[in-house]
Amino acid sequence: MKLSSALLAVLWCLAPCSGTAMSAPQADPPAWVVDPAMPGENLPPSGRSLFDRLFAVREKGVEGHETAGYDIPFPFTKLLTRLDTQLKRDPNSLLYPAKRVLIPLGRSLQRTAAAPDYFLFPRVVVAVDSPPSVPSGLLLKDRLYIGYQEKSDVLEVISYNESAGRFEFQLVKNYRAGAKPQVFYANRTLCYACHQNGAPIFSRALWDETNANPKVAALLSASGKDFYGIPPERGVDIPYAIDIAIKRANGFALTQRLWQEGCGGADRPALRCRAGLFTAALRHALSDGRKGTVAPAQSDSNSTLFRAEADRRWPGGLAIGASDIPNRNPLQDLGSGPDDIARRISFSHVPALFEPLTRRSSQEIWRADTADAIDRITGGLAEFVSASDRQRLVDALAARPAQSIQYHAPCRMTPGASRWSVGCQPGDGNSGLKLTATLDKTRAHGRVETRNQSPGGRLERLTLPASGAFNSIALMSSAPRAGERDTFTPDNKPLPRGADGNPLVRIAFQVSPGKPDDGEVLIEMREEFPAVEQAVTALAEGPDGPALVPVAPVLQGFYPYCATCHQSAETFPPNFLTGTASQVEAQLRQCAPRLYVRLSMADQTPEHRNKTPMPPESLLPAFGTDIAGWRASPARAALLAQVGNWLRAETGKTPDLTLLLAGGYEALRPCLPTQRPATNPSPR
Repeated sequence: MKLSSALLAVLWCLAPCSGTAMSAPQADPPAWVVDPAMPGENLPPSGRSLFDRLFAVREKGVEGHETAGYDIPFPFTKLLTRLDTQLKRDPNSLLYPAKRVLIPLGRSLQRTAAAPDYFLFPRVVVAVDSPPSVPSGLLLKDRLYIGYQEKSDVLEVISYNESAGRFEFQLVKNYRAGAKPQVFYANRTLCYACHQNGAPIFSRALWDETNANPKVAALLSASGKDFYGIPPERGVDIPYAIDIAIKRANGFALTQRLWQEGCGGADRPALRCRAGLFTAALRHALSDGRKGTVAPAQSDSNSTLFRAEADRRWPGGLAIGASDIPNRNPLQDLGSGPDDIARRISFSHVPALFEPLTRRSSQEIWRADTADAIDRITGGLAEFVSASDRQRLVDALAARPAQSIQYHAPCRMTPGASRWSVGCQPGDGNSGLKLTATLDKTRAHGRVETRNQSPGGRLERLTLPASGAFNSIALMSSAPRAGERDTFTPDNKPLPRGADGNPLVRIAFQVSPGKPDDGEVLIEMREEFPAVEQAVTALAEGPDGPALVPVAPVLQGFYPYCATCHQSAETFPPNFLTGTASQVEAQLRQCAPRLYVRLSMADQTPEHRNKTPMPPESLLPAFGTDIAGWRASPARAALLAQVGNWLRAETGKTPDLTLLLAGGYEALRPCLPTQRPATNPSPR
């Protein structure tokens, strides 16, 4: 209970009884996961956007020097092709892996750019909802969104920055033939006016602004234009896929907030709590979210700590901003396209009811005491485990020795025309096993025999207490062991895994002697996941435990450029990036005067530098840049701004390089308080 609430409760008890009653204490209001009034700095506090990572290149500049640039394909059809080649196609779908819709009359800032020719130049919205095509590819799924309006020569980009734990908003201007596109980080305050959860937004079903609306599709088709290879006539499948991707994307902020703060600080209980969450997330990722009726034994204590800490921090819960805006049909009362230009222009009007600028209430409140509170964080964390990382984990587990877990249950086998139906229920062993299956078999002489050389079947449903439910798994026969009549293995790779993280490896049937319709099933699981639990526990309890402590965004930017030299067990050069998050921040603040000087040196010509810039010029190629690129980079600007903020908070003045160096560089306080200024001439 907060002190204010406690005080109100005391006053209520002390108040004399009278005809006028005091109102009861108000419940704590929920805190915003993302406060729309606090969008943050335009430039990333650390890291880069996925759009940058996908399209940024090094190019030759003046006098042969390399500078940072972008290689953004034009025309737009080439950009779409470039995106699709980065993504894995679903063999069972005809849809492109990068989903796209046409919106001639929308609600973006570019809504009037094509007036009055809306149906000749519709805006295109592209969303990536597919995994990378190769294991080493960028994880763009749910993390990259592009809007294109041909008449304004602009791309509007929203893409994730995992280092900063946020979506970045960017504009690509001069995106036209014969021009060099220019990329800018957008004004986040302006973006947050509509994107109030700091993430992409989309309309609710039935997505009548898009070409899923038959009237919109008909007017687009009547124009006779080719819209970047995007068919005008399309059902709701594509906007539905975009809507689902955007809903997942809007969950990232809650996941990041709970991961960074939900377990508390950096003490051992907090580390164990995060280790438990991370273990549960890996289990969730490997099992595709399957749930068992028996929770893992080690989860209770971690869940209790997490719930208690989260309830202390957010007693009113966390408010999650809405990702959708009302569905709008701009052609609601239109019979056909009007010829009057003034009326056509008026179609771009958006009534206040549908305006994305309108303040939206939260779509839900996350609370620590709800039944699904832990599932939300573990499921959210699992979204950050890429398919390639999952496969690496599966391969590592398969290479280790592991014991098997076996379950038994009696079965009833019912013959059919070409298949056997098998039903199994818990027996005296009370294993909880339930199974239904159909097998491609015939019966002869009281035993199960194969019909052909490659028999199979289908496991329709299998439930196990710890593993949860397996549904619709194709089976292939395998060599039976002693005492078994027939044996199957799942006919898919990777093997299906239960909620406990262990894979289902074998199903064996035994027909009872003299009872051709009765038998027994044996289910074999490979007990692999305990190795993951042990590895994560060892990490949490060992010297690398602080790796599980999330680093605040204000600190993250220093690691890519400084950690090689300054995150070590040695104090020379000063190891100011070693320790817990609070220790690192204190050490960076201690080092702020020297950091400011070193970062500022990139602005000085070599002959005017009092000290060498940091990072050293010799190391800049390792970061894909040079001194000119580093000087102009958003990363250096963000680091310099952060150090400047620390110094301003300390002195009340904007830092001045000349004043800082007035007494000489060595007179500045050392980066570590235990060091003497004169003992280490290099502040690195």
